[in-house]
Amino acid sequence: MLIIPAIDLKNGQCVRLKQGLMDETTVFFDSPAEAARRWLDAGARRLHLVDLDGAFAGAPKNLSAIRDVLRELGNAIPAQIGGGIRDMETIERGLDIGLSYVIIGTAAVKNPGFVREACSLFPGRIIVGLDAKNGKVAIDGWSKLTEHDVEDLARKFEDYGVDAIIYTDIGRDGMLTGLNIEATARLARSLAIPVIASGGLSSLADIEALCAAEEDGIIATIAGRAIYDGSLDFAKAQAFADGKKQPR
Repeated sequence: MLIIPAIDLKNGQCVRLKQGLMDETTVFFDSPAEAARRWLDAGARRLHLVDLDGAFAGAPKNLSAIRDVLRELGNAIPAQIGGGIRDMETIERGLDIGLSYVIIGTAAVKNPGFVREACSLFPGRIIVGLDAKNGKVAIDGWSKLTEHDVEDLARKFEDYGVDAIIYTDIGRDGMLTGLNIEATARLARSLAIPVIASGGLSSLADIEALCAAEEDGIIATIAGRAIYDGSLDFAKAQAFADGKKQPR
């Protein structure tokens, strides 16, 4: 089970939000590159970047900070980006500057054909992020709840050839209330492609439960607020997930 540190970008800084609310912001690093170095030194094997300003604006807004992060990483580990991915030019630019994966969220729901074309042009590099509450998909930086069922949409994108699905329970994100593992595992069982869990990771108990659901198709989880405020030690959590330490 891979634990992927998140670096959420707002106004060029590394921040965390509560339930996607832009006015509920905590700044953890003025320099996102410093955050990247911290997680790289702690043993991270992939980074998850989110352009929060881009998610709300519909276009990337933190390219300078993203480039700084990628320079800090070199070619050591892959990085993926979400937020404001709305066209092929943005995808191509992101991959050209060194990102390994591009995550399509709102645009995937509004324009599924965009995902199909992206998968055709950039095979193995496209991930779809589905943010949901009570099984229904949210869009536009979580500001709008749709009537789309998350499992139905995920199966459609699987057919299009996406590399993975990131599933976020937006009712839990940034709240340290624990992952919605039951819903994530249910989604993973309905798919042949892997699922990455997101939203609410708070403790080693969550990691233990995720590892138990690995056979369902959950390959990783994104770690946010818990590893920034110290309630979860990233290095210990990854070691635990790798089977190097036993549950306490």
